[in-house]
Amino acid sequence: MYTFNTTDVFLANYQATEGIVINQGGTDSGKTYALIQVLFTFATTTTPPKEDPIITVIGESVPNLKKGAYRVAKSIIGSTENFKEYIKSVNETDRTITFKSGWIMEFISCETEQSAKQGKRQYAFFNEANGVTWQIFWQIAKRTRIRTFIDYNPSAPFWAHENLIGTNKDTNDLGMDVKLIISDHRHNTFLSEEEHRRTESIKDPELWRVYARGLTGNLSGLIFPNWKVIPDDKYPWQNDKFFGGLDFGYTNDPTAGVKIVKVGDSLFVHELCYMPGISPIEIKQIFEANGFGRDHLIYCDHDPDMISQLRRLGVMAFAARKGAGSINAGILKLKEYDVFYTQSSVNLAMERAKYMWMKDQKTGKAINTPIDIFNHLMDATRIAVYTHLFRTA
Repeated sequence: MYTFNTTDVFLANYQATEGIVINQGGTDSGKTYALIQVLFTFATTTTPPKEDPIITVIGESVPNLKKGAYRVAKSIIGSTENFKEYIKSVNETDRTITFKSGWIMEFISCETEQSAKQGKRQYAFFNEANGVTWQIFWQIAKRTRIRTFIDYNPSAPFWAHENLIGTNKDTNDLGMDVKLIISDHRHNTFLSEEEHRRTESIKDPELWRVYARGLTGNLSGLIFPNWKVIPDDKYPWQNDKFFGGLDFGYTNDPTAGVKIVKVGDSLFVHELCYMPGISPIEIKQIFEANGFGRDHLIYCDHDPDMISQLRRLGVMAFAARKGAGSINAGILKLKEYDVFYTQSSVNLAMERAKYMWMKDQKTGKAINTPIDIFNHLMDATRIAVYTHLFRTA
């Protein structure tokens, strides 16, 4: 028999009896991990019905699933002793896990309300539910027989607050009772002291409320509200006039890299890396694997030692243009263009949704200073565009 190391978030969800269970949580609260554990427990300890023995995990997109709930599922399978004994097969192409008990867990995205009408299931889990429309949620939840779980970071109210929280089977459009579970990093006993400290020390009061306490915020003032996501095959891969941006991370913060192509009045951005502690040789390998050679400049955050190491390796790394006013100048330069980013750039999408102007604590109005958090890929893109277009102007 396997044994999961669990938190209180797992227990609260496992013991829930309501038709809809809402997990509203701050960053690193462990809600997604706990919910996958709950679904795995159902799949290995209960007998499925003969019809529709399905557990469905839904994400905004397939790339989001692969870096979110599906990655968590594979991590649990790989790290839990004896758990593989309960699995019959894993289909990586279809993202389905078939259990020896007869349960089938599928990981899907639904782009239209019509596609959400297909199939029925016993359990559903909407990962990062605020990226899914109410219509798609309603169609799937209505076709889920036992229980629907959702999780999200509460950066702003959305349909869960408008249509579900505070309602019951007599007052909502699904005819189901609703349970709300609010969690934050303090509920995740597996985090290090440093991880707890970093979240707890968020300085902006509104960001702290959302990400350190899991409370519903009212974050507004997106810096780049008009950026658009495109399928990866719409990126101008054949255009050889590209350049790169690189923001160095070390022990905790990620090293963030991007590839950028300018086509007329449009900029196309593709995320290359987003992980801490990448060595210069690994950076070289990542950029070379994405077509970078001696004709392609990479504009870097100011770290003379890292830039020097990259140059010795043959990488065309240069210090980005910085100085007083360069942050806002770079933001203004980006706003001159239509910006498109690839669907697989999930960390870039996450940062864009959190990249906002700071607010004056007395008036509540946005001020002309970006919040200095969740901005590694944003910085890599900004410094690259600002420096490259300044050089070529």
